[in-house]
Amino acid sequence: MRMFRRILAIAWACQLAVPALAENPARRNSGGFFSGLTRPYRAREIPPVDLANSSRLESLLRAGRIYLSLQDAVALALENNLDIAVQRYGPMIADAALLRAEAGGLLRGVPTAVQRATTSALAQVTGGATGAAGGVGGGTAAQAGAGEAGGAIIVQTGTAVPSLDPVIFTQANFSHRTNPQTNSFITGTNSLIIRNDVANFGIQKGFLTGATVSFGWNNSRVETNAGRTDFNPSTTASFSLTIQQPLLRGFGLAVNNRNIRIARNNRKVSDLAFRQQVMTTVAAIVSAYWDLVSFNENVRVRQQTLALAEKLYEDNKKQVEIGTLAPIEIVRAEAEVASSRQALVQAEAQLLQQETLLKNALSRTGVASPLIADARIVPTDRIYVPPSDPVSPVQDLVELALKNRPDVAQVELQIENTKIGLKGSRNNLLPQLDVVADFRNNALVGQINKLPIPGIPGTGIGPQTRNPAAVDPFFIGGYGKALAQLFARNFPDYGIGFQLTVPLRNRSAQADLILDQLSLRQQELRRQALLNQVRVDVRNALTALQQARAAYEAAVKARELQEQTLEAEQKKYALGASTIFFVIQAQRDLAQARSAEVAAASQYAKAKVQLEAATGQILEAYNISIEEALEGRVSRPPSPLPPGAQSE
Repeated sequence: MRMFRRILAIAWACQLAVPALAENPARRNSGGFFSGLTRPYRAREIPPVDLANSSRLESLLRAGRIYLSLQDAVALALENNLDIAVQRYGPMIADAALLRAEAGGLLRGVPTAVQRATTSALAQVTGGATGAAGGVGGGTAAQAGAGEAGGAIIVQTGTAVPSLDPVIFTQANFSHRTNPQTNSFITGTNSLIIRNDVANFGIQKGFLTGATVSFGWNNSRVETNAGRTDFNPSTTASFSLTIQQPLLRGFGLAVNNRNIRIARNNRKVSDLAFRQQVMTTVAAIVSAYWDLVSFNENVRVRQQTLALAEKLYEDNKKQVEIGTLAPIEIVRAEAEVASSRQALVQAEAQLLQQETLLKNALSRTGVASPLIADARIVPTDRIYVPPSDPVSPVQDLVELALKNRPDVAQVELQIENTKIGLKGSRNNLLPQLDVVADFRNNALVGQINKLPIPGIPGTGIGPQTRNPAAVDPFFIGGYGKALAQLFARNFPDYGIGFQLTVPLRNRSAQADLILDQLSLRQQELRRQALLNQVRVDVRNALTALQQARAAYEAAVKARELQEQTLEAEQKKYALGASTIFFVIQAQRDLAQARSAEVAAASQYAKAKVQLEAATGQILEAYNISIEEALEGRVSRPPSPLPPGAQSE
């Protein structure tokens, strides 16, 4: 019994040591030996989400105003935007999926969807789309894609991959059995009592060649009341090694490591999806910022228009009082003041809506905080339209887009994944032919049975004392001698065999291969459609930029003309050569011209963003580091506050 306790202690110690030895040495050093023992069986807790805003937002807040530059808006989006925060988990999910594949498990989906939301008050009011290449706000999803949840198990076709993680097992069994015997000749008794103690240990592992290797160390100690056995108690032990290697179906590295290769590609896809999310978010934030600037300018234009209308009303009122103007002109001027005031109220409401949308996109808690909800955003940058745009051939821009756009790279990786998976489906068509090799070393030791040899009834042969000299001394001893027999291979067994399984119709495997090939053809067509769409996007974005410039230049000329027209009408009206109707009409035309100029400048800025997004250059255009976006901290300090804001 003591010997079996030692065997169990050795087996369990080996079983506990294997996980620690299988760990990465660098990781073992970080937590100690016992931490390495328990690490595979402890849950790895993921930290809870952090809903606190970065300190940058607070540093820009002064006296109820958020002084916001374009660079700060982009930095706040990288630090606080919830859509980027959600996609930040994508590479972590892909790492976990890769870990699962390296163990021989099935693949799991990784999130690749780009979240989209409205970030323009104009689009919210009219129901139209944003001016940039898709808007991304604070967390409202409008598009879902495959693997968005990141947890759905993908149904795997083709040859099953063996379990690549080693599995160790220990079995201990202590039994007492009493068996009535119909014949006492063999055992020497009609009531056979057996005490059997079993202690087994084994390890099994699969390999990328498709092979499965199993090693077993089996031990059994038997104590019985049978007098005819030479050894009592006796101990048997064995070392067994079984190797099973597929030769057709399931054979080869290309078949059995396909999930690992796909998981590694999915890790790249996850990085590309995160990059795509950052690009989409930045494009939307920049577009929303320029909308905010243009809405601010529109409010200023409406205020100027209202001031002109009020001045005209006061002038008309004075002329009516002195009798040089008909009283009806006061009513006409009052109507113009009311119309201008209504236009100002609408412009201010649109500005407030845009501020709310931008706060929601730049804060993790949106407008839940009263401090942020009540603060007004003061943009510190203005739209600048350069005298000319750099001229680049459209083909160069298309090549730039095909090289830099993440969605193009994602499609290529997805096609590669499908081709990798096809190897498993094609291999599954083959018959199952395995070679199985078995090697075993056996041992037997024990003590000479002290029970007398039973006699044979009816023969006159009575019980006899056992002669120790008649027992082979090679088998007399303890467990140490059994181990010596095992390692010396005194009693070896070995064998080799083949197992062949041939499916007669094989329709399931054929259907899987056909479906996978059809899926590949569909993906190749989608890739071509995407490449065509990229060319269309670049050309349309370039055309939109050219049109926006032409519209802005025309708006500037129209505004200058209306300023001169109003000035001329006011002079004519003062000399009595014009009427109030023409003055009011000139004021309205000037207000519309100024608003059109502001809108044209905003459209130009957003068209430029759209071209940067279409060519995949938006991150470079705004000096964005994808590493900082992934970390959620931007090293660039906040922009200096305007001089007037420092004293507030």
